[in-house]
Amino acid sequence: MLGLSTLRGSNAESSGHVYELRLYHVNEGKMDALKARFGNYTDTIFKRHNMKSIGYWSPQDAPSSQNLFVYILEHPSRQEGEKNWAAFQADPEWQKVKAESEAHGVLVDHIDRYFMDPTSYSALK
Repeated sequence: MLGLSTLRGSNAESSGHVYELRLYHVNEGKMDALKARFGNYTDTIFKRHNMKSIGYWSPQDAPSSQNLFVYILEHPSRQEGEKNWAAFQADPEWQKVKAESEAHGVLVDHIDRYFMDPTSYSALK
């Protein structure tokens, strides 16, 4: 029991940051608009709010290739991540970009979100 407790504690403490996995379930016909918004605006605004992008992915196989957008962010801590998200949501540029990109309909139906700690054997620590 001590070994498991020590291992679990060392992962969270030694990494000094947390990863956030986000899965966007995109409304039909809106994938290109969402990708354009991320590529042209969102990633830049993330950086301004201390949100480090690890990567963005699209599944290769249908139907997920048509309606799922996946990305991972790195935050100094879960608390900092929540604070950064609040600042991002309140950013006037983001609010403008979101409104303009959704003028012809909302892009995302819903989002699955997970905060994650790397394992001791993960390449990302």
